[in-house]
Amino acid sequence: MVSGILGKKLGMTQIFMEDGRVVPVTVLQAGPCIVVQRKTATADGYEAAQLALMETRRVRGASKPTLGHFKRSEAAPARFLRELPVMEQGESETKTGDAVNVSMFQLREKVHVVGTSKGRGFAGVMKRHNFHGGQATHGSMFHRAPGSIGQSAYPSRVFKGMKSAGHMGTDRVTVRNLEIVKVNEEDNQLWVKGSIPGPNGGYLIIRKAQK
Repeated sequence: MVSGILGKKLGMTQIFMEDGRVVPVTVLQAGPCIVVQRKTATADGYEAAQLALMETRRVRGASKPTLGHFKRSEAAPARFLRELPVMEQGESETKTGDAVNVSMFQLREKVHVVGTSKGRGFAGVMKRHNFHGGQATHGSMFHRAPGSIGQSAYPSRVFKGMKSAGHMGTDRVTVRNLEIVKVNEEDNQLWVKGSIPGPNGGYLIIRKAQK
């Protein structure tokens, strides 16, 4: 059995629980996926399965090597492929061409969601690293600047890793132990409690929580 599934973020909403609590949830499009390649310990040195997210949009202009790779699983080329470990030891029942859908998850189960955070472009130290900033009044002339970043005499250089302004976002982010509050097998949707990194429509990896 594959330890996870591929999906997309559809958006956020809120639902009422049985006890009357209002819970913020994120709706995920989880699958359907196809096992494009099965990695084994004897042939590759480890147990894993390469999944492809099947979407309604058709991939145009796929190269011949890509077409040949997907031909083994009798599936159309996909945009989003990721490799996930399998949970069996030794010989596994997971084979090339198998379908993976949202039915592998259960209500109240915990999952880890991996996504790419939103890109914020070039950001200053206050937005990027939560710096406090200087005084806003009394003519300080020091408001959103980073301040001193090194020494004047020794060692007269800026140390590596110093927090400074720069590109913010588009990082791989993992949110752990999110609770599944609804499983919609008809539409291949997962409703999880809390927020998910990335914009609506962003690709995600949804993995079963091991801890």
